[in-house]
Amino acid sequence: MGRISERFHLLRSRGERALVPFVTAGDPDLATTEAIVLALAESGADLIELGAPFSDPIAEGPTIQRASERALRGKTSLRRILGLVQDLRPKVDLPLLLMGYANPFYAMGEENFASAAAEVGVDGIIVVDLPPEEGATLFAEVEKRGIDPVLLAAPTTTTTRREMLAGRTRGFLYYVSLTGVTGARAALAQGIRESVEAVRRLSPIPVCVGFGVSTPEQAREIAEYADGVVVGSALVSRIAGAPSREDAVDAAAKFVAELKAGMRA
Repeated sequence: MGRISERFHLLRSRGERALVPFVTAGDPDLATTEAIVLALAESGADLIELGAPFSDPIAEGPTIQRASERALRGKTSLRRILGLVQDLRPKVDLPLLLMGYANPFYAMGEENFASAAAEVGVDGIIVVDLPPEEGATLFAEVEKRGIDPVLLAAPTTTTTRREMLAGRTRGFLYYVSLTGVTGARAALAQGIRESVEAVRRLSPIPVCVGFGVSTPEQAREIAEYADGVVVGSALVSRIAGAPSREDAVDAAAKFVAELKAGMRA
């Protein structure tokens, strides 16, 4: 059992749900990202997603697009993010996942990436634009090295395909709560509970809900029926809006503590 499955098992034994914050690695720089991740781990995060910046992030709204642009201007690359994970691993026992787009993974080479990621302690990957049929080789390479390929389902996913995704994903299934791009929303989309419950009827795999979650109240609502809540744009926005790097770390930690407190309420 890998770190991701172990974490969900532990949370279930406590009657808790997972808080999964997302940060864009390298925004504003990798040293600050390291400090933010350490602060998130202390503030209530259960799993942490490190976004690998990409020049054409088709699933992202303006907030994460701008974060990717800043990180790329700072020369953040997939290899440098793996170096960040290597630095973090002795200090953080939580599962660390890489979330990004297929091109950088393939540019590095499926086997080369899988070996390097396993060596530094990556626990899972989420490749937003890579369906399992096309990513079979990459997903097989990482899985045989103990890294979970986490697949995504959406409101438009058919029942047949939802069943396939629930069977092939590892660690958890990432349920995209809305059609469209990432970004904080004033209200949650309709039908999320029903979709999560539909997956549960197909598989015991944990289901985490992301896209659009922006407040402790929304996180608490989702935690009533899902196994985890992913929060990205709202957190990235607070990091970007901070006047200094120290303030960015403090703002991120405070927001994650508020989200986790809301989920425990």
